[in-house]
Amino acid sequence: MVYAILALLASVGAVAGSLYLSWGLELQACTLCFYQRALALALVGVLLPGVLALRDRGGRLCLAALPLAIGGWGVAFFHVWLGWTYWPRHEISWYLACPNGIYDLGTAPQQSLAIFSLIAVLLLLGAIREVRQSRQEHGTLLLAILLGVGITVGSLAANPKMPDPKPLPTTPLLTCQPTLRTPS
Repeated sequence: MVYAILALLASVGAVAGSLYLSWGLELQACTLCFYQRALALALVGVLLPGVLALRDRGGRLCLAALPLAIGGWGVAFFHVWLGWTYWPRHEISWYLACPNGIYDLGTAPQQSLAIFSLIAVLLLLGAIREVRQSRQEHGTLLLAILLGVGITVGSLAANPKMPDPKPLPTTPLLTCQPTLRTPS
């Protein structure tokens, strides 16, 4: 149960951080940010009642919540990837410029990727432990991972087309924005 509780605490932190970015720093969530926020909220919605109701089945709870964490991690990774200006995107004419996150420790998507990485690892460890202890088929773990990949692909496929890139504004960014790469 310790992995599920730690993942719940990290998920609550992800939701609190996301809301602070909007309410405290007055940033506007782009569509990719919104998907990540929704998946973090879904994790809290699954993990909180699960921790309270399934006290002796923490591993199964980890297995059930794992697809949401993998989906959030996949969307966050893609979001960060769009902001890369070096290999493998060094020849692309635009990148996704995003505002800094809390305490300016990286961008908001980078912070999201970090917390979703932590949550996914915690849930994966709990799920692996469950599969070993209950002697379940490893197919359930594989199914959870594949569902997470499906959530990622579905979220990215449903993402509306991004607006055309513009030059980076001189004022601080309030949302993520496709930005023209300056010639070097």
